[in-house]
Amino acid sequence: MSNVSITTLMQKKQAGEKFAVVTCYDASFAQLVEKAGIEAILVGDSLGMVLQGHDSTLPVTVADMAYHTAAVARGCKAPLVIADMPFGSYHSLEPCLNGATELMRAGAQMVKLEGGTWLCDSIQQLVRAGIPVCGHLGLTPQSVNVLGGYRVQGREESQAAVIMKDAKALQAAGASMLVLECVPTALAADISAELEIPVIGIGAGPATDAQVLVLHDLLGVTQKTARFVRNFAADGVSIEEALCLYRQSVIDGSFPAAEHCFD
Repeated sequence: MSNVSITTLMQKKQAGEKFAVVTCYDASFAQLVEKAGIEAILVGDSLGMVLQGHDSTLPVTVADMAYHTAAVARGCKAPLVIADMPFGSYHSLEPCLNGATELMRAGAQMVKLEGGTWLCDSIQQLVRAGIPVCGHLGLTPQSVNVLGGYRVQGREESQAAVIMKDAKALQAAGASMLVLECVPTALAADISAELEIPVIGIGAGPATDAQVLVLHDLLGVTQKTARFVRNFAADGVSIEEALCLYRQSVIDGSFPAAEHCFD
């Protein structure tokens, strides 16, 4: 697989070709993800739960993210490496730029921020500084205490309209990609059709341009998983085979199936 860039993924969007994304936190798994041909790696703040044992992503720091981003970047060459900006690191302009700069220096090629239109100034600043941005709407895990738990977002018409408005605003501010998490299938389809940038779904139905899953979830390591998760290692295949099956299922549209989606 040749090196994947933002331009590569934009071309896939324009051609109607789907691509796969997976979270990853270390060099060894990054090598396997690359061998499976998966186009992008998200170094997710989900590491706070699956690696550190916390019950949310909130305790994760920029230093944690930089450490794991550097490990992933050393383990692969081809996939696009996206790093999460952790809780509290981007709520004002100067810390946002400083934290994103640290993650880029660690090996990220893009940073991801959770939130709507209030992030537009930060996105513009980052893009001016040469730092590509991926937005994140719908269920935003860093806001779990405000949302009242891990719930599907956008089922009410008014809420769906806000998510659509936010998506367009983030794109206009300069975001190069967008993650939609736990939103109704129809809403995700509408947003994917409206935006020019690639939309990555997780619990957002099959109409998005790409899918992302947490590595430990798709390998069946996590004991309790969400409805949108499929265990790709359930038949006793190797890790590499499970990753290949995940990518192929995303590409051919068989994942997510109806049982992984929300109305």
